[in-house]
Amino acid sequence: MLMTTIALTIAGSDSCGGAGIQADLKTFSALGVYGASAITALTAQNTQGVEAVLVVPPDFVARQIKVVARDLKVGAVKIGMLATSEVIEAVAEALEAFAGVPIVLDPIMVAASGDVLLDEDAIETLRTLLLPRASLITPNLPEAAKLLGSGEAKNEREMSAQAVALRRLGAKAVLIKGGHAEGAEAVDLLLDAEGELRLAAPRVKTGNTHGTGCTLSSAIAAELAKGASLREAVVAAKAYVTAAIGAADDLHIGKGRGPVHHFHALWPRK
Repeated sequence: MLMTTIALTIAGSDSCGGAGIQADLKTFSALGVYGASAITALTAQNTQGVEAVLVVPPDFVARQIKVVARDLKVGAVKIGMLATSEVIEAVAEALEAFAGVPIVLDPIMVAASGDVLLDEDAIETLRTLLLPRASLITPNLPEAAKLLGSGEAKNEREMSAQAVALRRLGAKAVLIKGGHAEGAEAVDLLLDAEGELRLAAPRVKTGNTHGTGCTLSSAIAAELAKGASLREAVVAAKAYVTAAIGAADDLHIGKGRGPVHHFHALWPRK
């Protein structure tokens, strides 16, 4: 009997459905993977911004993870919003139940709207406890800068140097996302044990990019759960997200920054 492929997302909830747990589960489903979840925080937000955050008690976050581990055969784990040092510590301890399972860490610190989603004093805890546990980290340019305590990379040479520095902090592989940069192409750089891989796609002109980072990291986790190599997973995920951004204007969600179209390949095009 064929086993059902399962991935677990550990992240915050987005009440408007475009990012966080909701984006992760949509991505898993779109890519043929069953999604389980452990919620770290509740956000009251819409396409215009985050109004409030309620952090889940750390012991309950850990309990969600452990109860899933006892019952489901999880093929990959994606980690998103963690909010506080205490939640990070709880997640790090609970991850011991997933020895040998690929872990994709999206170090979410600030929402696209500018709202802070990780306490400043939790950044060091994230560096110390989770970077060494992750198979891959997927920071955007501002997140990479915060992890390193430096300025944002302004070109690919500086992105490459920051990827090297992040590996020195303990990350096994680093995917620095260039979506915040300028230019005709959206360029991401992957640095792993094999070296550097440049991933470029035409930059799509759209205001509907809510949840892009969550979607990319969960797509990588989905592909890893299905048995892809890290490089295969990153390439496939980049293609999926590019298409989801390209179809985002087919959706009409909210008055602000709308979501990408997770089901672009499944829903009829308008």
